[in-house]
Amino acid sequence: MSLNETINTVLILKDKLKHIWTYTSRTWARKAIDEWCLLAKTINHSVVHKFANMLMKHSYGILNHCDYKIHTSKLEGVNNKIKVIKRKAYGFHDERYFSLKIIQAFAN
Repeated sequence: MSLNETINTVLILKDKLKHIWTYTSRTWARKAIDEWCLLAKTINHSVVHKFANMLMKHSYGILNHCDYKIHTSKLEGVNNKIKVIKRKAYGFHDERYFSLKIIQAFAN
């Protein structure tokens, strides 16, 4: 029965954690993270405690999402495009030409 209680609490914490990404104010997001970590510390589970500590350690970067709504999808697209250019240019050793090809690809 206690295992079910722990699982239910973790599921609630999971839903609360998703909600943190919707905040636009750093202050409210900070309060939500602090509250989440306090709730996580009430569970007697080492993995949850480790995750809460990691969340607190990286909270500054997470709170930056309130100011800069940048997602990694655009960055992944840019990286993929550069990899394709690199693959096509295999065998060429001119770095200046490679950088010009990258600039040309993103000129649009």
